[in-house]
Amino acid sequence: MGRLEGSAPPGEIQPGFAAIGHRRLERALGHPWWPLVAAWLLLLVLAARTDALLGMLIVLAFVGAFLAGLVGVGGAIVMIPLLLYVPPLAGLPALDIKTVAGITMVQVAVAALTGLAGHVAGFDRRLFLALAPAMVVASFGGAFVSKYLDPVALEAVFAAMATIAAAMTLALRGRTAPEAARVVVNRPVAAAVGAAVGFVAGLVGAGGAFFLIPVMLYGMRIPVRMTVGTSLAVVAASAAAGLVGKVATGQVDWLLALGLVVGAMPGARLGSSVSRRTRTDRLVVVLGLAIGIVAIRMWVSILSS
Repeated sequence: MGRLEGSAPPGEIQPGFAAIGHRRLERALGHPWWPLVAAWLLLLVLAARTDALLGMLIVLAFVGAFLAGLVGVGGAIVMIPLLLYVPPLAGLPALDIKTVAGITMVQVAVAALTGLAGHVAGFDRRLFLALAPAMVVASFGGAFVSKYLDPVALEAVFAAMATIAAAMTLALRGRTAPEAARVVVNRPVAAAVGAAVGFVAGLVGAGGAFFLIPVMLYGMRIPVRMTVGTSLAVVAASAAAGLVGKVATGQVDWLLALGLVVGAMPGARLGSSVSRRTRTDRLVVVLGLAIGIVAIRMWVSILSS
């Protein structure tokens, strides 16, 4: 009789399940990422013992950046509500919208750059050059103007953007272009989209991807993978410009921003790794639901104030 494939040859003892499990455990424990994970957790513990708010911001940034890397957004759509509403629930000082917008702009830039490392295959240079310049200039202008606007108005702008983006994402989710579709970039349309999204995103301290992605998917008919990869690059450039505007008007608390960066870097990288193993239709649904929940929570807060 022939030997079954995968069985031990005559005279050789096949390793049992316990031995196989032991080898896998050894490989897992010897992975080069473990020292970095341990160092990050130690830093989190030290930050929490020194400043409870800073420790919480690191955790919240990890959560927000994970979603950023997963669905190709900068993370502000999650970070802004988390920073506004979670600290008071834990008995910590509340952060006002202008402080949140300033430090979130730092986190968005870092999360977008880190997440982009996992989506380089989807990056399209032509699309980036059509969108990014107008969005960068407009984002700087919006960030500069935000210094002089009422905080409630900024919250309302953010909530309105989230509502429209969630409606587009969930209502049109079955109409995405095939991944192999030929992409034709209309430069005037792309520039107009970049300018509009960039200005409003600069106002509220976001990179704008949560609004840009639905427009790219359903308005410009860009395939999902290309949308995710290119939007991260555009958002990184837009957030950097917006950050300059925030810094120029004194709206960035650098200690709190550093806490967000510490949490955002591993979160975004993990999210982009999971994204590559997830079906694109599921990514679209996750994005739409996340934005919709945020929009509802923001409107509840605004209307009850």
